[in-house]
Amino acid sequence: MNEGVEWALHSCVNLTWVDGDRAVTAARLAAFYELPAAYLNKQLQALARAGILTSTSGPKGGFRLARSPERITLMDIVTAIEGPEDAFRCTEILRKGPGGDPAVDYRAQCLVSQAMGRAELAWRRELAGQTIADIKASVEAAYPEAPERTRKRLTE
Repeated sequence: MNEGVEWALHSCVNLTWVDGDRAVTAARLAAFYELPAAYLNKQLQALARAGILTSTSGPKGGFRLARSPERITLMDIVTAIEGPEDAFRCTEILRKGPGGDPAVDYRAQCLVSQAMGRAELAWRRELAGQTIADIKASVEAAYPEAPERTRKRLTE
């Protein structure tokens, strides 16, 4: 995964602590972690296209969550940034190896491909089973001061 996934996840968690009617600019979200604003903006736009964030232009514009944190899974964010393709892509190299057969679908026959497919499914299930609300709750339990600090930094 590219670093944009990490940035998008943190940005979504941070937006949970901002009042729902306030938008936060990409520049302000980027400054929070000293990230390049233009690159973060691309990630935020991808989240907006996926319906995870809303984007408002103008002097009071910026980004806010489009739905409740309970309805945004980590998989939603990964898919918005990385796309829906599998992380492992079998290119059927067995076809070119000794005894390879051009008529065989090695994606279905290859034990490496099958193992990676099972791992991909487990990974996707785990990400789909966790929400931004879950991460928010964990952060609040471990760092009770984080919500107020974050809110102040993003809105003042």
